[in-house]
Amino acid sequence: MAQQDTEQQRARASADSAVLPVDDEGFVIDTEDCEGREAAYRERGTSRPITVVGNPVLHRECRDVTEFDDDLARLVDDMFASQRTAEGVGLAANQIGVDLKVFVYDCPDDDNNRHVGVVCNPVIQELPAELRRLDDSNEGCLSVPTAYAALARPDYAVVTGQDEKGNPIRVRGTGYFARCLQHETDHLYGSLYIDRLSKRERKEALRQMAEGTPRYPTVPND
Repeated sequence: MAQQDTEQQRARASADSAVLPVDDEGFVIDTEDCEGREAAYRERGTSRPITVVGNPVLHRECRDVTEFDDDLARLVDDMFASQRTAEGVGLAANQIGVDLKVFVYDCPDDDNNRHVGVVCNPVIQELPAELRRLDDSNEGCLSVPTAYAALARPDYAVVTGQDEKGNPIRVRGTGYFARCLQHETDHLYGSLYIDRLSKRERKEALRQMAEGTPRYPTVPND
């Protein structure tokens, strides 16, 4: 009975946390009750170690999410728990070894607005030329621990996809949050940020990783 009660509570809490309002343009409003929503996910979840560059699951396109069920809800909870342990702002499913197109985020934008949410089957939308302003800030990755490199990306991004209940969603971000949306979507198509660097820059990032010590548990490569 205690286990059944726990599962029922999980299902109710997951259903509540999945519902996000949308603005007049159809974008999710992911800036409300961020603390409570993130905590609800994280406290239900179990933190898992992070896969690192070289693990095959990071270097191939993930499978589409087709079942929006309790297993996916548990995965999302675990992803939020893992993200918090690693002190990250975004996490893709393959970063904890799961071959599914889903990522979570808990990320500020450049105006210090906090965004919390889940995206399944994300697709980055093409930007019109007038919105393609590049930001060449440093970028890092939990799967390339302790390494950072400057990488130019658009400072505005729109991602379409589904939430963890299968509802269609649109998410937009500016500045640092735009970088996060692009970075995590890349992951699910088998690309890490170091794949966008020059050979010299990639080599330098891998050197930094080899000489550093991750602050969170990782999965060693065979």
